[in-house]
Amino acid sequence: ATGGSSADAGGEGGEKKLSKNALKKLAKGKGKKKEKPNWGEAGSGKKAKAKDAKKKAPPPKREFVNKTPKGEKKDMSAPMEDGYHPQAVEAAWQDWWEAKGYYSCDPEAAKNRPDDEKFVMVIPPPNVTGSLHLGHALTAAVEDTLTRWHRMKGHATLYVPGTDHAGIATQSVVEKMLMKEN
Repeated sequence: ATGGSSADAGGEGGEKKLSKNALKKLAKGKGKKKEKPNWGEAGSGKKAKAKDAKKKAPPPKREFVNKTPKGEKKDMSAPMEDGYHPQAVEAAWQDWWEAKGYYSCDPEAAKNRPDDEKFVMVIPPPNVTGSLHLGHALTAAVEDTLTRWHRMKGHATLYVPGTDHAGIATQSVVEKMLMKEN
């Protein structure tokens, strides 16, 4: 085994001798293999490690108890919470609005009002010919907001849901569906 190259020949004790390039990389600190990152695993990235360092125990949840009697205006004397908690924020308002008659319109009182103090909107439902989408929800939200705004201005308002605005198209679709069934 004489005359072999120094890169692949065994040295004393069976250790391998390194090539010149391997020795240079080792001298620069590049000879070590880096661990591959575990992409997608929790706690593997810098942000996750920084987040864990900053993480504190969440504050205990306080259970909300509505102390406002049914139909009365909500008591707003308590301090505001740090975040939005729907159950606490919305509590008691629905009952108070109903008790005050905010969801109704007195037709006798509305008759004597001038036209610029009346607001009526008939809400057409989505018809059978199409599928529901986000635009339907947005439209309903805008219509509801407009009605509430006019009501807050003191106008006589009426928001009537549900008359079919596409009767002929709906009839055609329903007739075709019935013909397919028979």
